Amino acid sequence: MDSMTQAALGAAIGGTVLGGRLGRKAVLLGAALGTLPDLDVVIDYGDAVANVTRHRGFSHSLLVLAGLAAALTLLAARFAPARDIGPGRWGAFFGLCLMTHPLLDALTTYGTQLWWPLEAPPVARPLVFIIDPLYSLPLLVGIAVALATGRRRGPAWGLALSCAYLVFALGAKTLVESRLAPALAERGLEEAPRLVQPTPFNTLLWRATVVEGDHYHEALIGVFDGDRRPVLETYARGADLERVALDAPSGRRLDWFAGPFLRYEVERHDGRETLVATDLRLGFPGFHPFRYGLAHRQDHAWLPLARTVQLPTPPGDSRAALSRLAARILSPEPMLCTSHFVPGHWLVSAPGQC
Repeated sequence: MDSMTQAALGAAIGGTVLGGRLGRKAVLLGAALGTLPDLDVVIDYGDAVANVTRHRGFSHSLLVLAGLAAALTLLAARFAPARDIGPGRWGAFFGLCLMTHPLLDALTTYGTQLWWPLEAPPVARPLVFIIDPLYSLPLLVGIAVALATGRRRGPAWGLALSCAYLVFALGAKTLVESRLAPALAERGLEEAPRLVQPTPFNTLLWRATVVEGDHYHEALIGVFDGDRRPVLETYARGADLERVALDAPSGRRLDWFAGPFLRYEVERHDGRETLVATDLRLGFPGFHPFRYGLAHRQDHAWLPLARTVQLPTPPGDSRAALSRLAARILSPEPMLCTSHFVPGHWLVSAPGQC
């Protein structure tokens, strides 16, 4: 999630756990602890792929943060002037403020390396978009009440409402997945890698991405779609270029990070043919911000770049796209398909409804 939401979550937890003893100080200290793991963004790991795949790494590890929480608990119990706060309450304060940060991040598409330094891929169980006002607002209102009045009921209520919203998101995702299952069964894709995630800023309209060899399928599915069958559109994934990408360390690292949800294509940049990998998970169709140049073609051979670069998103009217997505939330009519947002050269097939 965005850093403001993470700070608000930490502040709400701080106010709930220690607001009765520390007052506003608990809210402010909780906010600082809640945003602390995101300070790893200031680290430059050497190139674009390294930076994106190593973010949410060591600073988001539950193992590291548990150790930090234990150390802070010992220090606070020894030196803090509030002698009526025991080690157990200090431990709950530091542990919850720090460790809920990566756990919330794991509920977004980007994922989190919860078990660093183990080399397991990032954990991602997307329930919310990286920015969701309906999750953040109860937290912000609750801590505003705490800062204005010094009472801890505001943060506790904000925390309860935000948790209830996550439960709602889980129910919405379960419903959407149940509607998607028959469409996948018709194509024999029951076991295909899939990703179901909310579209920007809401949990009522969801995007499904399903990978099948050299192709991937996209669908938009709404909570209010009723019995309407999801429409699957098919796009080229450029899997024939995957071998070239995997020849480079950065390509293998990106494959570890995003798995099969990558599209490969050849574009011309700086006068040379460039192998471009696009992370299909992040953003939405037609507006994928994480695109990387991995290699240049020279004398009919691909040469990996010494330093990978992040390429700009192709031009498009993102505001109009978001407006159309918002209109699609409440009704499946008029039908809205992902091909309305993406350049046609990736589209392989789409049903007549699109």
